[in-house]
Amino acid sequence: MTGVKTRQDPSLAGGLAGPPRSASELEVALAREQDNPLGTFLQARRALVTPQLAGINVGGRRRVPGLRREEVAMLAGISVDYYLRLERGRDRNPSPQVQEALSRVLHLDDELREHLRLLTQGSVAAELTERPPRPPSASTLALLHSLPYPAFIENRNFDIVAANDKAKALSPRLAEGGNQLRDVFLDPAEREFHPDWDSVTVCLVAGVRSMAGHALAEPRLKELVTQLIRESRRFADLWKRHDVRGQYSAPLRLRHPVVGEMTLHRERLIAAGSEGLALVAFHADAGSTDADKLALLQEVSGSPG
Repeated sequence: MTGVKTRQDPSLAGGLAGPPRSASELEVALAREQDNPLGTFLQARRALVTPQLAGINVGGRRRVPGLRREEVAMLAGISVDYYLRLERGRDRNPSPQVQEALSRVLHLDDELREHLRLLTQGSVAAELTERPPRPPSASTLALLHSLPYPAFIENRNFDIVAANDKAKALSPRLAEGGNQLRDVFLDPAEREFHPDWDSVTVCLVAGVRSMAGHALAEPRLKELVTQLIRESRRFADLWKRHDVRGQYSAPLRLRHPVVGEMTLHRERLIAAGSEGLALVAFHADAGSTDADKLALLQEVSGSPG
C-alpha cells in the first residue's frame, strides 16, 4: 500500500459473489486457487470483460457477468477445448503468442500481462515456503530509529516487526505486532485514519496479488487471507477480482485526531540483507503545512527529534 494510485474500473460489485458462506467452502475455494492460480486468474478476469467491451453483440439474458469461455477462445483465436484446459489447470504453459492473445481479449494492462506471464512459472511458490522471514539486522534497526520521520519495518506478510516512536505517534496501529493488511480491513479506526479508504484497500489487495499468484504459498499470509475473506466483504470482493498493482510511491491522505488531515509521501524500501523485509517511511514536502503538522505531532507526542 503505497499511496492512492489505482485503476479501479466500473463497479466492484460487478456480479461478484460475497464471501463463501462456510469454512468448508472457503477452504475449497482457496485450495483450488492455490492449486490452479493461472486458471482462477483467467476466470476472474474474463468475468470483468463485458460483451460490449469485447465488441460482441448479445441479446437476451446471460448467465455469466462477463465473457463466456467460448467467447474468449473465439476472440483469442484458440480452440474452446484448449482454453478449457487452461482454466481447469490441465495445461499451465501457454505460449507467448497465446498469452498475448489472452491479454488482448481480457484487456490486461502491462502489469497484468506480466502477472499472467509469471503465473505460468511454478517455481516461486516453493521458494517462498523455504525462505522463512528473518529479523531485521542491528544496522537496519539503528537506521529506523535514527530517521527524523515516522517509519516502521514490515515483513512480506505485512506484520510490523519494528517501528520508531514517530510511527506510533502517527498511529498506534503502526507498532510492533500490528499487521497492515488485517488492520486496514478489520479495524474501524482505519477508515477514519484513511479518508481515501476505498482506494487504499484496492491498492493493498492488488499489492498482495502482485506476488505472482503465490501469496497463498505463505502459510501466514494464507491465514490472513482466509480470515479476511471470512470477516470482510470488501476484501472478499477485491480478492475475487485478481487486480494487480505494484508498490509505488504516491501521496497518501491521512487524518490524525490531534493534528488533523495531512498528505504524506509513503515510501517502501527493501532492506538489503534482510529476507522479505521492507522499511516503510512517511514524509512531507519540505516547508509545507503537512511538514509543520508532522513536527507538531512529534512535539505533542514527546518523540525525540
